[in-house]
Amino acid sequence: MRKEMKSSRRKFIKNMAGTAAALTAGSITSSFTAKSYRRIIGANDTVQMAVIGCNGRGAGMAAIFAKQPLTNVAYMCDVEEKARQKGINEVVKAGKQAPKGENDFRKMLTDKNVDAVYIATPDHWHAPASILSCAAGKHVYCEKPLSHNPREGELAVAAAAKYKRIFQVGTQRRSWKLLSEGIEQLHAGAIGKIYMVKCWYTNNRKSIGIGKQTAVMPGLDYELWQGPAPRKPYQDNLIHYNWHWFWHWGTGEALNNGTHEIDVARWGLGLDYPLTVNSTGGRYFFTDDWQTPDTQLITYQCKEATVLWEGRSCSPYKVQDADRGVLFYGTKGVMLTGHDGYTVFDEKGNVLKEIKSNAVVDGRNTASPNEGLDAVHIDNFLNAIRQNTPVNADVTKGFKSTLWVQLGNIAQRVGHTLHIDQQNGHILQDKEAMKLWGREYEPGWEPKV
Repeated sequence: MRKEMKSSRRKFIKNMAGTAAALTAGSITSSFTAKSYRRIIGANDTVQMAVIGCNGRGAGMAAIFAKQPLTNVAYMCDVEEKARQKGINEVVKAGKQAPKGENDFRKMLTDKNVDAVYIATPDHWHAPASILSCAAGKHVYCEKPLSHNPREGELAVAAAAKYKRIFQVGTQRRSWKLLSEGIEQLHAGAIGKIYMVKCWYTNNRKSIGIGKQTAVMPGLDYELWQGPAPRKPYQDNLIHYNWHWFWHWGTGEALNNGTHEIDVARWGLGLDYPLTVNSTGGRYFFTDDWQTPDTQLITYQCKEATVLWEGRSCSPYKVQDADRGVLFYGTKGVMLTGHDGYTVFDEKGNVLKEIKSNAVVDGRNTASPNEGLDAVHIDNFLNAIRQNTPVNADVTKGFKSTLWVQLGNIAQRVGHTLHIDQQNGHILQDKEAMKLWGREYEPGWEPKV
């Protein structure tokens, strides 16, 4: 494996010689600056997009990007041939010209005509791909979670600032009109002083079984799929989706879905960091390779409120007749939200106000996400590029919300309560927990800013 990896790296560097940027296996060293590589975008200019990660979410979002005015999807980048073609086909079905397919997204970064990238890779690639893209002068829309670990999130924030890039995180609820109205109502005191927030996500996932080491699936560049992660043998129950449940590549249900609700909770409370974090749970439903919890309760103690996230990957029983949501408890009533709408109850549970949207999101059961609600977040990103205006879910907001759930996972893994520095979110006086603040990387692939 080591010889093959070194040979692959040498071949890649040789093939890229003479291009606008010199690329190494794990980093990009620029013969250009972000400023010199920047293409000036006007209000009536077409934004040239590249999609990185095309199998599921990426393919669907590529089609939505393609349908936006003055937007062209120029590249579909994926390490798996079928996924790459799937993304290309979605853009064509959207009525647009077929984008160029690229196995290694780093080659695309050398194209100075590309203005921005959309990233929907596995979690372990989110921050490294974002950092490389910022360094290459591209604006970034990265799906949640922002990073695989907190240190990567800090680096992504630093990269956006250093290269002055617009950076949108895929916590799209920040762009939903009616949910935003509900948050404004909270801040105006609609339910009084908020003292507790309950968030939840439920699903009915099946066992992933015990994987077997086999030959890599045809058409997959497994070496590049692993990228920054230390090398592990390929197994048949990992790709395409089950990597979520392995700590080495994924971040569990908490970040896979809980990031959305925790972002809403933090938004409603107006908080940067919790005071303490505790987590209980485990893998209870099946005996298989799944490592992250399928049942998890994360408790956040804040200065004037308690926040609870309940995740049940294998138990679809709903809360408030919804498979996911956020409940804000206040001294004058309760607000139910998390979807694009909200309901306000008085102290006795009577409905005082109910605002519904025609666009209903079901993040689990809908084969393709609701275009309208995804499109508003995309539109916010594209307008920010053209007008140099703030995005609704910038990288700093994304870092803080992602960090909350990462802290929950760290508390789960070390088995005790974490105490949090209110200045930067770091874990106080806990060497064991801080070991999980970052991760080890395959030599030569360490993200740098």
